[in-house]
Amino acid sequence: MPFYEREEQILNILSECDEVTLTALAERLFVSIPTIRRDLVKLEKKRMILKKYGSVSLIKDPADATIAFSFRAEEQSAPKHVMAKLAAARIKEGDTVMLDATTSAYFLVPYLTEIKNIIVITSGAKTALLLAQYGIQNICTGGRMINKSFSYTGTDAIETIMRYNADIAFVSCRGLSMDGKVTDNSIEENEVRRAMLKQSKRKVLLCDGQKLGRTCLHNLCSASDFDEIISNVELPKYLTPQAKG
Repeated sequence: MPFYEREEQILNILSECDEVTLTALAERLFVSIPTIRRDLVKLEKKRMILKKYGSVSLIKDPADATIAFSFRAEEQSAPKHVMAKLAAARIKEGDTVMLDATTSAYFLVPYLTEIKNIIVITSGAKTALLLAQYGIQNICTGGRMINKSFSYTGTDAIETIMRYNADIAFVSCRGLSMDGKVTDNSIEENEVRRAMLKQSKRKVLLCDGQKLGRTCLHNLCSASDFDEIISNVELPKYLTPQAKG
């Protein structure tokens, strides 16, 4: 098994437990202790884990941290498919769609193949590649990439977005507080999302249930600024945007 496959398995195991011994990891992955030690050195260099004597734990969302795309894609993948199906139903033939660089938006791509004549504008490098693989016309913002999240940010990305007008935008976040604050740890990615929302007629937040009640470093906007919030769980009524228009 190559390291990148073990990496995802290690991160998934650590996400389920506060702390795991090296012996337990080796047994669950059917590899030797020396192999686990080498893998953990690589993950420690990426600042994704914290090693202690004989055990290891996952570094929990420090302020302004960016979580690796591969890990976020596995995190809550079933709910993301649920949200993606619901989101695709909001898109009409001929629409121009904006997608941020989150995995929630990435999961939407396969559900777009049956919708004709759409154009997708995205700040996600992996999302743009997947759109191309599915034969969906797309525009990638370019800009300064955040390597771990494959997200384009900065002035160049924002200027590209501001050249276009979209029918609908789908963005996500790392936290939706119970008082309606939509937040994320990445200030730069929030700036890109804000531009997308400004240039779109309809604004939709994709928010899985694990993000409810969480507050992160940087405020994007309020839940009431969206036309709709799509989740895999039923939202409290006071967090549900009123129908607009």
